[in-house]
Amino acid sequence: MKELVEFIARSLVDHPERVEVRQVDGEKSIIVELKVDPEDMGKVIGKHGRIAKAIRTIVKASAVKQDKRVVVEIIE
Repeated sequence: MKELVEFIARSLVDHPERVEVRQVDGEKSIIVELKVDPEDMGKVIGKHGRIAKAIRTIVKASAVKQDKRVVVEIIE
């Protein structure tokens, strides 16, 4: 999951070197924390949160194969 979120985020932002992704694995869930440059925050969230929602949808669809619940958090 970490690699997927990192790939998507790096494709969207102006400062791909500042993208940081951390993954915390639980028994039945995975938390993925995405941190980007403050200037790129709008590009990752999108208008009305549409891009963030799309990222979460893609990651959740990928997680179905592993029978896990995934939470994607975008942090500053």
